[in-house]
Amino acid sequence: MVAVIDYDAGNIRSVEKAIVSLGGCAEVTRQRQEILSADHIILPGVGSFGDAMGKLHKYGLVEVIKEAVSRGIPLLGICLGLQLLFESSEESKGVEGLGILPGKIVRLPEETGLKIPHIGWNSLRYPNAGRLFEGIEEGAYVYFVHSYYLRADEPEIVTATTEYAVDIHASVERGNVFACQFHPEKSSDVGMHILRNFMQISTSIS
Repeated sequence: MVAVIDYDAGNIRSVEKAIVSLGGCAEVTRQRQEILSADHIILPGVGSFGDAMGKLHKYGLVEVIKEAVSRGIPLLGICLGLQLLFESSEESKGVEGLGILPGKIVRLPEETGLKIPHIGWNSLRYPNAGRLFEGIEEGAYVYFVHSYYLRADEPEIVTATTEYAVDIHASVERGNVFACQFHPEKSSDVGMHILRNFMQISTSIS
């Protein structure tokens, strides 16, 4: 079962439908036991960093997510879900993120003349091997919607990048923690392949 964490963020149902379309069982939930008994966990999200962290605290999900990570359950953050896994965001100064991975979220530069938010299809490069991208050729296109992007402190965890005025850390992986700034559930066949790869990853700690 894939637990899709429900904290009142946008895009949760799209993720649920994508998992079901792949033949998986998805449960949209904020219940501790359902999350910790899941085979895989997805932290989706569209919205504000500060508001999202407030909701995670309100529903008691911060410690549940950290416990799930410590248990080795594969966790995938999508879009805002990626950003929440890190330490802080320029969008909500003074608000601490989950801090599961080291790095900060910063605003896309406006002086380049490119539109913000960044909305559209961009190709991926793979600076490091990533299990999410097995069987997917470099240069594959995925769908982005965001105004802020990741600067990871550890280059070795970055498994995909893209270019939009700056070099964007588009996907990361460390142990059983995975994250994508783009939306695999909206990225056609490539995105479905990524989600299928995630669902085939087994728990790393018994």
